[in-house]
Amino acid sequence: MSEPSQESIRVLVVDDSSVMRRIVSQALAETPGIEVVGTAVHGANALLKIPELKPDVITLDVEMPEMSGLEALDVIRDKFPSIRVIMCSTLTERGARVTIDALLRGASDYVAKPTSGMPSAEALKQLQTDLVAKVRLHARPRKLAAQPATPASVRRTAPHIPPVVAQVPKSNSVRIVCLGSSTGGPNALAELFNAVRQPLPVPMVIVQHMPPVFTKMLAERLSHLPCRIRFEEGADGMPVLSGTVYLAPGGRHMEVRMQRGFPFLHLHDGPQENFCRPAVDVLFRSVAQAYGGDVLAVILTGMGTDGTQGCRTLASRGARILVQDEASSVVWGMPGSVAGAGLADEVLALSDLGRRLQEIVARHSPRPPASLFHKTGVAA
Repeated sequence: MSEPSQESIRVLVVDDSSVMRRIVSQALAETPGIEVVGTAVHGANALLKIPELKPDVITLDVEMPEMSGLEALDVIRDKFPSIRVIMCSTLTERGARVTIDALLRGASDYVAKPTSGMPSAEALKQLQTDLVAKVRLHARPRKLAAQPATPASVRRTAPHIPPVVAQVPKSNSVRIVCLGSSTGGPNALAELFNAVRQPLPVPMVIVQHMPPVFTKMLAERLSHLPCRIRFEEGADGMPVLSGTVYLAPGGRHMEVRMQRGFPFLHLHDGPQENFCRPAVDVLFRSVAQAYGGDVLAVILTGMGTDGTQGCRTLASRGARILVQDEASSVVWGMPGSVAGAGLADEVLALSDLGRRLQEIVARHSPRPPASLFHKTGVAA
């Protein structure tokens, strides 16, 4: 390997498969501005090479001998916290479970790799596209590093961003919470719900951009948090109950629809929106249709602008909208787009979002009908 260039993004590729090391290395090395400075066959091998190679980003296989990806990640986060780690996993249940654990333990992102054998030309191209985009994204300097965490980091709607819906009166009721997130979302969701700590008196619906299988594993992993909240991967026809959080399944749009006065989930395979399925905009539009302005919407860290149009619809009906601030976001694309459009009522640090969400819901949520819980066997 050549000496690392100061201008290039330096990448260390870690995988026990020689085929995958070659594929990943070639995909990155063909891109200007990215330099593969070394490879490693397992986690322990990578840890020995990091001090010498000084990578900016590590692509880390999930399952390896000697030292697994999770074990290596824990050491990297402890000893080399400035290095960004992108997990490489297969789209299998085991691969998804380990990847979710890695994201919750501090991995910056993940890419899906072929399950076995030599991937097709199309699969190779997709892997290269995903890898290059995420390496470039996470190699950027974080602006938060030098800023102390103080109450001043909590920023309300910036005065230079005029709310475009300031004339619309806010609803006095919150009957549902809807949330959208993408890059950095799993870790942000875990921190948010660790702050919430207890079930909400209203239902909550979430779109987290992830492929199939991964969303189910994320719901299961979040269910083990100490917050005592029930998490479910959404299913078509599922009733939307207070105290439960529903995650849109990967690869399918999720909507909330009213049937005889009660909310139910509706899943479908409609066209992608904002290059996504599930899409935040699809969910938020349906929530506006079902609940009007009796909604609290939250946009967390994520790339792109998904959620902005949905927030515009909700805001025009009097819904309240919270967004994560730039300093605490891995990527300020989605929340920044909503804030920049003048749609955010408050722009808050992630550490304050859970508390604020609880305050708003406690103040404005109506008491749900006891009969609904009795019929479904869910305690109020």
